[in-house]
Amino acid sequence: MSNLEQDLARRLTDLRRVRNWPLEELAEKTGISRATLSRIERGDTSPTANVLGKLAGAFGLSMAELFGAASATAERHIPRNSQPVWKDPETGFVRRTLTPSVSGYHGAMIEGTLPSGAIISYAAPPVPDLEHHLVLLEGALRFTLGCDAYDLGSGDALRFRLNAPNSYQATGDVPARYILTVITP
Repeated sequence: MSNLEQDLARRLTDLRRVRNWPLEELAEKTGISRATLSRIERGDTSPTANVLGKLAGAFGLSMAELFGAASATAERHIPRNSQPVWKDPETGFVRRTLTPSVSGYHGAMIEGTLPSGAIISYAAPPVPDLEHHLVLLEGALRFTLGCDAYDLGSGDALRFRLNAPNSYQATGDVPARYILTVITP
């Protein structure tokens, strides 16, 4: 287990405990089994992107805030080898935190790489109306927000407020690699 995954497991435990929620209550709020939550908190398993989305929603945090708190550095310069990387064990999606969500800043940037054919779906936004700016660097990506679907090619940009179920699908023959900036209200 990577340092980021260990930090994330501790962060999730701390978030639950500060709210005085037993595992059963968090399971009820997220639809994730108590056993799975326990394994995540112990660091026995890495959560999927879908599970992290549900946890972020339960805690009222954006995914950037959830990851940022686990890897936060307020440094201005963040060398590539210091940027935390997380891999979704289910889809192979790789998330590199370029600039973490930290106190004093409203935005965070990630680099995402989604393998060809892979889909990441979120049933609900973790925080309503988060501002997003997405730039596709390589590959092809279909982004769906509610009933609207956008097919992006290399160099295309999309900005939106996250306020509905959403998904990312790498539709080309190569992985879709993008930069996503998330700005909290």
